[in-house]
Amino acid sequence: MNRGLKNRHVQMISLGGVIGSGYFLGTGYVLEKAGPAAILAYLLGGVIVLCVMLSLAELAVAKPVSGSFVAYARENISSTWACGVGWAYWLNWMAYVPSEMIAAGIIMNNFVPEVSQLWWAVFFGLVVTVLNLFRVDKFGESEFWLSLVKILALVAFSVVAALICLGLFGGEGFIGTRILLSSGGFTPNGWWAIVLTMVIILVNFQGTEIIGLAAGECKEPEKSIPIAVRNVTWRIIALYIVPISLLISILPWEEASISESVFAAALAAHGLDSLAAALAFVVLTAAVSCSNSGLYSSARALYSLARMDMAPAFLAQINSKGVPRNSILMSVSACWLVILLYTFNPDSAVYTYLLAVSGCTGAIAWISICWSQYRFRRRLIAEGLEHTLRYKTPFFPYVTLFGIWAQVFCLVVLAFTPDLRQAFYMGVPMLVVPMLWHRLRSLYRARVAAARNG
Repeated sequence: MNRGLKNRHVQMISLGGVIGSGYFLGTGYVLEKAGPAAILAYLLGGVIVLCVMLSLAELAVAKPVSGSFVAYARENISSTWACGVGWAYWLNWMAYVPSEMIAAGIIMNNFVPEVSQLWWAVFFGLVVTVLNLFRVDKFGESEFWLSLVKILALVAFSVVAALICLGLFGGEGFIGTRILLSSGGFTPNGWWAIVLTMVIILVNFQGTEIIGLAAGECKEPEKSIPIAVRNVTWRIIALYIVPISLLISILPWEEASISESVFAAALAAHGLDSLAAALAFVVLTAAVSCSNSGLYSSARALYSLARMDMAPAFLAQINSKGVPRNSILMSVSACWLVILLYTFNPDSAVYTYLLAVSGCTGAIAWISICWSQYRFRRRLIAEGLEHTLRYKTPFFPYVTLFGIWAQVFCLVVLAFTPDLRQAFYMGVPMLVVPMLWHRLRSLYRARVAAARNG
């Protein structure tokens, strides 16, 4: 594959997957459930992200291949597990990318009502398809600018919200912690609400693992990947914790919902309607950007599965531009199918349910990354080759084990949460069914080979 991604491309591709419409809309669900304590929930999510990214950096630098954690799982865990994780990850994006396209369609439909949201969703699907079919450096450049718009918008929101809190903007005087602690204190729904929202929060953080998927197309991965991991991790924490802390200081948490962007609602509540309208276009950019990076990652995962004989062979073909065109077309076709299915059931509850399913399968992929790194390092230690690593996950094995068990705990909580339990029941088969298929096929092939030799 063509190693055309620069360091700035890798960082922005990862941020593009993280700051999607789910961030602007899904944050409303977290605030509604946890109140101001959502700040702690996002901090905990940031720590988990850091653990996963440090583990991924070690693997990606040691073996920079496109397909990333699917290849690492096969090498360090088992081919059966790799097949399950790879297909679960692909199915995860096949549900989430269309939701971003539909979100973009809804936004455009508000501005141009004579064109239905379905046609807008299809239009944005075509846009991200064309962007992904370009050479990878062109894709990286497009994602760089799309992500930059979102980052600048969040920085601008933080500045305006800080001025409102200080009484320098909005005409309400010094606010301080008046709104933050006015409705039930810092934990109005108890400390357990922090845990209950962790699955949705991990969905919002998903996309960081795209760094590993991009490693096979990155220039000088031994230098770019560690830098990208460090920068992306801290930027994610800053772009989540700071804006959300300011958001909940100017908007009462009980007014948050997923029916609209809570950031726009906060600005509108203080009479800044024009800025609130501008944020609608930022959410549009976020949706297109997240669809763009999501399609990229899903196509690379599918390409990796095909190369490992876990998907049809034609999906492993590379065109003259070094792009897995068949995997991209297969992925975008599945996205379009889901878009059509969504139009027959445009229930708003589907959005939250979709986030939960994505959180389940995404957590499985992150657990796989940490598990692979744990076994990889243990093997090198046993062989006396640990010194050959060009990048090491610090504080091993504590960082890795925390990353694993914190997410296992989140999945257990998901299984026992009434509102989200069905998402767990749907997410687990996405992992188990491909594993069973791969295992049965392997046994069948072994019997056929034995019969021929016998």
